[in-house]
Amino acid sequence: MVRKPGKMYTQTKGKAYCRREYMGGVPANRIVQYDVGNPKGEFPVVMTLVVDETCQIRHTALEAARIATNKSIQKAAGSLGYHLKIRVYPHHVIRENKMATGAGADRVSSGMRRAFGKAVGTAARMKRGQKIITLRTSNLHFEACKEALYKGGYKLPTPVRIIVEKAGENA
Repeated sequence: MVRKPGKMYTQTKGKAYCRREYMGGVPANRIVQYDVGNPKGEFPVVMTLVVDETCQIRHTALEAARIATNKSIQKAAGSLGYHLKIRVYPHHVIRENKMATGAGADRVSSGMRRAFGKAVGTAARMKRGQKIITLRTSNLHFEACKEALYKGGYKLPTPVRIIVEKAGENA
């Protein structure tokens, strides 16, 4: 298996590792809000961002996608004209065995001996076809909703597609 650069944490291998009580400190989750906009509003258009491949998505990428999607739809629909929901939670803890580099590194580091690694972040393990972000809005903002999810999809490390789940009669 040839590993591409930048795909280090994207691939899922092994069992999920989420027992935080056994770890000495896991970095905080970067996702600020899971529900944004007007959650109580009645919106006829429902669009969802769906994953095309099995992968892991780090909490920083999820937050970047949320910010990009939220900023785009808020410009078009206003703060009460939509409801955005993040559908996944990053449970899986990612560990990294940091290696010493530079002069004298061979005397300091022990290589791969007892290499458990330190927690460097969290990720959501995704299966093919799983929903990431759902965006609800009115028929008036149908195209803006599509564009917002499209922009949010760029922030994720995997191919995604947009599914229109429910639309009103004028959509």
